[in-house]
Amino acid sequence: MGVPVSPFCPHYHHAVEVLGRRWTGAIVRALLAGATRFSEITAAVPGLSDRLCSERLKELEAEQIVARHVLADTPVRIEYRLTEKGAALADVVTAIGRWATTWAPCEPPPDEDPDRSAVAEPVRRR
Repeated sequence: MGVPVSPFCPHYHHAVEVLGRRWTGAIVRALLAGATRFSEITAAVPGLSDRLCSERLKELEAEQIVARHVLADTPVRIEYRLTEKGAALADVVTAIGRWATTWAPCEPPPDEDPDRSAVAEPVRRR
């Protein structure tokens, strides 16, 4: 294994508690792939309810992983963007994705292309 690991690290514990909450990793992945609007995030994550998406985005905002931007358009638009702290998770998300592809295979949802699940695709805007 090479790198010595201590039995407990409070920083690691906090990070796992935050990012390990149900749907949080999927939301971060959707944001890394280019989603910025609430509807884009919920569309990118099958099974994610509006209520839980809203709750997780608020938690990520409180952790300064996500920033919420209100755009003064008509109607008002809200966009979510990863902060520098959140964008720094890109390598972590990629590493977990590689690990999961090898060690945690799963069946893709029936309407999903199996090749799509391994690689994040950018969200296309209209």
